[in-house]
Amino acid sequence: MQNLTVLGTGVLGSQIIFQAAYSGKTVVAYDISDEILAKLPERWEYLKPLYLRDLPDATPEKLDAAVARIRATSDLADALSDADIVIEAVPERLDIKRDTWAKVSAVAPEKTIFCTNSSTLLPSDIVDATDRPSKFLALHFANEVWRNNTGEVMAQAQTDPAVFEQVAGFAEEIGMVAIRVKKEQPGYVLNSLLVPLLSAAAALWVKGVADIETIDLTWRKATGAPLGPFQIFDVVGMVTPYNLNKDSADPIQREFAERIKKDYIDTGRLGRGVGKGFYDYA
Repeated sequence: MQNLTVLGTGVLGSQIIFQAAYSGKTVVAYDISDEILAKLPERWEYLKPLYLRDLPDATPEKLDAAVARIRATSDLADALSDADIVIEAVPERLDIKRDTWAKVSAVAPEKTIFCTNSSTLLPSDIVDATDRPSKFLALHFANEVWRNNTGEVMAQAQTDPAVFEQVAGFAEEIGMVAIRVKKEQPGYVLNSLLVPLLSAAAALWVKGVADIETIDLTWRKATGAPLGPFQIFDVVGMVTPYNLNKDSADPIQREFAERIKKDYIDTGRLGRGVGKGFYDYA
């Protein structure tokens, strides 16, 4: 599968685009407006020094070649016209994902395999919005995909096993370690482990038990982890935890969403990708 289309050019979508292009794939970046797509060159310039820092084989020439393999469009039919595989990375809301896949199904070639990068939703929640259940499954990436390089592959009941293996092979071709998830699980393996940590950290902060820096320091020192939970939030970006928590049944998690909306999203502190979130990265 050489031709990839990625739907959504946010923090993780843009990373998937760049990593696939760096690995030699031809990539089309789709988003809903040309204004959003106009910001992508700035995103590539942000990612390039991170690849040079973290990957021994990265060179300026290889990074420029990766950018040359990326084409951007806000025309969905154009974006999908020759796609072997499409990865959806739109906001983490079931209504948006289902609407996106219904539109994709109307214009995608018969050959195209459909993958959602949803962090928490199950592929079985979305599959009936598509026209090809045997070719629909999840391929989930960790943030900072060039170094946290896991690709979690998770089928739903109607996924063709051969398609599952094709997608696992594609993940390996773009530099991922393919994690074959044996049954549907909200959050896959990674987020099943990570989300409880982040939720606990959010609750400690909202309840005033400890400040952000102390919570992060405690986790790093006591476990040897390179990042504390609020540093992880900054890597993920503020929009995803806001969407996941704003309608939570837990009032503490709803308050956390309200705080990050008011004090961070509304003030442009969207996370490490823009240089500031819970911490400043200038």
